[in-house]
Amino acid sequence: MYDIIIIGAGPAGISAGIYAVSRGKRTLILEKAQVGGIIGKVSTVTHYTAIERQETGATFASRMKEQALQAGVEIVYADVTGVTLTGETKSVATDKGTYEAKRIILANGGTPRKLGIPGEAELAGKGMGMNAARDGAAYAGKNVYVVGGADGAVKEALYLASLAKHLSIIHFEDQLGCIAEFRQKVAAAGNISLRLASRLHAVYGQDQVERLEIANEHDGSIETVEDPGCGIFVYAGVEPNTQLYPELTLEGGYIPTNDKMETAIPGVYAAGDIRVKQVRQVATAVSDGAIAAINAAM
Repeated sequence: MYDIIIIGAGPAGISAGIYAVSRGKRTLILEKAQVGGIIGKVSTVTHYTAIERQETGATFASRMKEQALQAGVEIVYADVTGVTLTGETKSVATDKGTYEAKRIILANGGTPRKLGIPGEAELAGKGMGMNAARDGAAYAGKNVYVVGGADGAVKEALYLASLAKHLSIIHFEDQLGCIAEFRQKVAAAGNISLRLASRLHAVYGQDQVERLEIANEHDGSIETVEDPGCGIFVYAGVEPNTQLYPELTLEGGYIPTNDKMETAIPGVYAAGDIRVKQVRQVATAVSDGAIAAINAAM
């Protein structure tokens, strides 16, 4: 039995854990994979206050983990299989056992969205659906395609462009949806081209991506590009990980909360990308986690 259980060890969950133990609460974080969540897998972390010079997702996640453990937060790596939120005592079933607490904070973020196109599953890890931080070096000197035009996608594209022979950004809108700083850096790069009003339609190949189809959003025409050995990196948004919480009423797949991070169920809080909110950034996730933990500890 714990005072507070936190599901997810991204910035929101780690922040919640640190604040919860500081208030004398026996706190457990349950994490399926590794501390850091999605931010732990990016090539670079930008704009967050007081980051280290040349901060990567891996270094950021490592320091989060170290801080949490030093604070006395217990972290168990387990796959959550079921959650009971109603009632005075909350129960979380995992592949490592069942845990209980009076308060629970849901901070398990989201999962990168798939495109659902032909060849995506068959060529995953073979040039399709790659990760910039992990796989970028393998595509040095090659042609690279980044699918997505929001901040996260363009930030990874800028990193990959420093390695690639040529980089193409494929985005379905008529202009990039990223901040001005990133647009300026794209324009200044000598090896980035934009394929706007376009979608990746399909990928083909045997043991690697050999060709891709790009559809025009305006007229529906499809262009076939022969590019054996290229790398395709997809940043098409995130799906919230709310499937475990049928007891909650969702809005667009996300969990509604009040300004105390309380959900509609007493004793249940949500923090970070999993909840209904305007801005999904590391800074707001950390804030959500702190607010949720402070209120859960009362």
